[in-house]
Amino acid sequence: MIHETAIIDPAARLAEDVSVGAYTIIGVDVEIGSGTTIGPHVVINGPTKLGRNNKIFQFASIGEAPQDKKYAGQPTRLEVGDNNIIREYVTLNRGTAEGIGETVIGSDNLFMAYCHVAHDCVVGNHIVFANAASLAGHVTVGDFSILGGFTSVHQFTDIGEKAFTGLGSVITQDIPPFSTAAGNRARTIGINKEGLKRKGFSAELIRALHKSFRTLLKSRTSSPEAFEQLKPLCEQYPEVNTFVEFVKNSKRGIAR
Repeated sequence: MIHETAIIDPAARLAEDVSVGAYTIIGVDVEIGSGTTIGPHVVINGPTKLGRNNKIFQFASIGEAPQDKKYAGQPTRLEVGDNNIIREYVTLNRGTAEGIGETVIGSDNLFMAYCHVAHDCVVGNHIVFANAASLAGHVTVGDFSILGGFTSVHQFTDIGEKAFTGLGSVITQDIPPFSTAAGNRARTIGINKEGLKRKGFSAELIRALHKSFRTLLKSRTSSPEAFEQLKPLCEQYPEVNTFVEFVKNSKRGIAR
């Protein structure tokens, strides 16, 4: 299951059933969980930990040093969960000492070809990165989000859970959970209604989120007054509370 041309450092720790393709290089301090398949011409450097049942296609670069001029070789990490699909030419970089020290990627994600996750990002679970979607450093992406092809996300930006970004979006400010954003520069244009329907959200909950979106982001109501108006909906729907708290705590401001 390990091709004879693969080069694997003796200090790397691979589960017995890991498959490694031709001309792949796996460096020191790399740990790879059971059921993982690694294609040909892949490079994996450490410290990096890959969970179980990941599938990595040819020419991917996993766990390489961060693209940060301040990085001076510190032993930062990349940690990847289970059941991820990592397609051709995807690059996942380790963290930096000046950041959180690691890049963290959850489970059940799809990274299509040419995607990039930079240093110190925190990526959740069940996320789709369409072709060439790219995260700069220190970005967070919430569970079940979808990043459209060629989406570019500025450093220190947060994208909430179940958000959706359109093709070619350039995101320089935060995107609230349950929202749709598009454009260059991207604007949050509404609630991700179709995506939420597919996730089983009721019509009443979607209407409540839409009202919250209009009140906070599209009306002329002052922020303290808007938060006060939405308190009953926050108490009734946890998802509305999640939306409101995200907007309230945004550091970069909301893209609108």
